[in-house]
Amino acid sequence: MNEEQMQQNNNQPDNTDNNKQNKDKQKNKKRKSLLWIYLLITAVLFGSYFFTSDSAQKDISYTKLQAYIQNDVVESLKIYDNNIAKAKIKETQAVTVFGDKVAEHKDLLLTVDIHSVDEFNKYMTDINNQRLEEGKPKIDLTFEKNRDFWFQILINVVPFVLMILFFVWMSQGIGNATGGIFSVGKAKAQVFDKDKQDKVTFKDVAGLEGAKQEVEEIVAFLKNPKKYTDLGGKIPKGALLVGPPGTGKTLLAKAVAGEADVPFFSMSGSDFVEMFVGVGASRVRDLFRQANEKSPCIVFIDEIDAVGRARGKNVMTGGNDERESTLNQLLTEMDGFGTNSGVIILAATNRADVLDSALLRAGRFDRQIHVELPDLQERKAIFAVHLRPLKVSDSLDVNFLAKQTPGFSGADIANVCNEAALIAARKNKQSIDGQDFMDAVDRIVGGLERKTKILTQEEKQSIAYHEAGHATVSWLLQWANPLVKVTIVPRGMALGAAWYLPEERQLTRKDHLLDEMCATLGGRAAEELFLNQTSTGALNDLERVNKQAYAMVAYYGMSDKLPNASFYDSTGQSEYNLQKPYSEQTAQLIDEEVQKLIASQMQRAKDLLEQHAEGHHAIADLLVEREVITSADVERILGPRPWKSRQDELLNTENA
Repeated sequence: MNEEQMQQNNNQPDNTDNNKQNKDKQKNKKRKSLLWIYLLITAVLFGSYFFTSDSAQKDISYTKLQAYIQNDVVESLKIYDNNIAKAKIKETQAVTVFGDKVAEHKDLLLTVDIHSVDEFNKYMTDINNQRLEEGKPKIDLTFEKNRDFWFQILINVVPFVLMILFFVWMSQGIGNATGGIFSVGKAKAQVFDKDKQDKVTFKDVAGLEGAKQEVEEIVAFLKNPKKYTDLGGKIPKGALLVGPPGTGKTLLAKAVAGEADVPFFSMSGSDFVEMFVGVGASRVRDLFRQANEKSPCIVFIDEIDAVGRARGKNVMTGGNDERESTLNQLLTEMDGFGTNSGVIILAATNRADVLDSALLRAGRFDRQIHVELPDLQERKAIFAVHLRPLKVSDSLDVNFLAKQTPGFSGADIANVCNEAALIAARKNKQSIDGQDFMDAVDRIVGGLERKTKILTQEEKQSIAYHEAGHATVSWLLQWANPLVKVTIVPRGMALGAAWYLPEERQLTRKDHLLDEMCATLGGRAAEELFLNQTSTGALNDLERVNKQAYAMVAYYGMSDKLPNASFYDSTGQSEYNLQKPYSEQTAQLIDEEVQKLIASQMQRAKDLLEQHAEGHHAIADLLVEREVITSADVERILGPRPWKSRQDELLNTENA
C-alpha cells in the first residue's frame, strides 16, 4: 500500500508538468497563428508598394527619343551618370505614346540609353536654342547621380523589415509576461504561491496585536472553512485594513496569506487605472477570474482609494468616468462571488473616509480592521525585529529607544535603525550604540545638521533665549511634554529646537491642551519679556498654537461662551458646502474666544518665566556656551520635576 501511494505521489508532478506543457503548446500555437496573420498583412503591403505604382515607364531607342523631341512630345529630361535618360511626356501626348490606359498613372516616363552624356547635352543645347528662336519654351534638362543598389535596398526594403519586427513585437510582447499590447486588459497582480519558501507569518509582524487578533479569524476560515459552514456560518468576503502610512497594513496582509498557506494576489489600486477606456474594469474581471481558479486564496488590493473613491463627488466628470466604471466592476465582482467560494479580499487604505459607501457595506467589506500607530510596548517589539540583523552594542537599551520614538510607525522605526547603522559606519565604529540611534532620530525628525550655517553672537543669544523659554515653561508645567534636550544648532529649516517626549494619552483633557499651548508660547514670551523684541523664529510655534486654539473652540467645545458646540465634520461629506455651518456672529465669537485663549496662555508663560528668570538665564547662557543641553542639565538648574511621565509608569508596570 505504501509503495502504491509513493508511485501515485511520484506520478502527480508528471501530470502537472504535462498539463503545463500542453498549455504552453496551446499558447505557442496561438502565437504562431497570429504571427502568420501579421506576415500575410505585411506581404500584402509589400506587394502593393512594389507592384502598384503611380508611374508608367517605357523603353525606347535614341532615334525615337529624338523624334519625340522634334515633335514637341517631351516635357522634361533627366540625365543620370550611367548614360540613362528619362523623359517625361506631356499629358496631351500621353495617349499617343502609351495608349488608352494612361489615366491610371500620374507620371509617364520614357527610358533611353544614350551613348554619350556630353554629346546629348550638346544636342539638347542646340534644340533649346532652336525652340527659343521659334518662341517655344525650353525643355527642362537636369543631371542626377544614380543611386546604387544598396541605397535602393535601404530605402525600399528596410521600412518593411521594421514593420515585420513591429508586428512580431506586438504578438510576442518582447518577453513581457502579460503578452504585450494585446493583453493590456490583463491584471498585473503579483502572485505569491503557497509553496514559496520565504513566506511572511505573524512572527515577522511585531506589534499590531489588536489587528492580528482580528485577522486570525480570517486565517481560521481559510484553514478550516468546513468548521464554520457546517453550522450555517458564512465566510466573510472582505476585510479593510485602515490606518496611517507605514503602520504595516501590507505586511499584515502578507502574514495572513502566509499563515493560511494559500495563494496571495497582490495589486495596487492604481494598477487598475489606465489611459485606455475600459481597461480598469477588464483588469478587475481578470484578477477575480484568476482568484477563482486558485481558490481558496487571498486577493489584496493596496491603496484601494485610488479606485474606490465615492462616486458623484467630482462634478467635472461625467457618468463614463474610467475610475467609476472600474469601481462599478469591482462592486459587481465582489457581489458575484459564491457565498463560500473561499476567496477573501483584503484591502488597505489610509483614507477610509473617502471610500464609496457601497464598497463598505456588509457583504463586500464585512469588517474594518484599524491598524494604529504602535504604542510603547509595540515599539519595543518592532525595534527587536529590526535590531536582529544589526551589530548593536551590548549596552543598548531597547526601552530607551522605544521611549525616544513616540508617534513613530513601523516604517519610521525601520528607517531609524538603518540610519543609525549608516551613522555608526560613518564614524568607523564596530557596533551601533545609543548615541547613534539618538543622532538618527534627530536626523529624521529635525533634518540634517547644518554645520556651515554661521550665526552672529546676537542671533545665537536670541535663539538661546527662545529655546530656553520653551525648556523652562515645559519643565514647570505638569501636563507639558517631558523635555529630552535643547539645541541651538541649525537643523533643516530650524535654527534651534527643543526635543520632547509626547505623552501617549488615550484621552486628552482641557488642562493637557492648555499646558501644551503654554509651553509652545514659552519661546515668544521669553523674547518679549527679556529681549523686548520679537522675531520670525516663532512662526511654527504660533501656527501650532493658533490651530490648537481653533480646534478647542470650534471642534472640542472647550470655550466659556461656546460650551459643548462642535462644528467638526467627521464624515468628509461637506465638499459642496459653500457656507460655514455657523453664522457670522458665531464666527466672530469663535475668533474672540481664540484670541482670549491664546492671550491667557501667553500671560501665563510670562508669569512663569518672571518667577524663574534666574533659571531661564542660566539655561540660555549654558546653551550659548555648549549649543546642546539635555534634560539632566535643566534638572540641575531648575530642580527635579515632581511628576512622572506616562512612559515611565508603563515600563515600571511591565517590569513589575
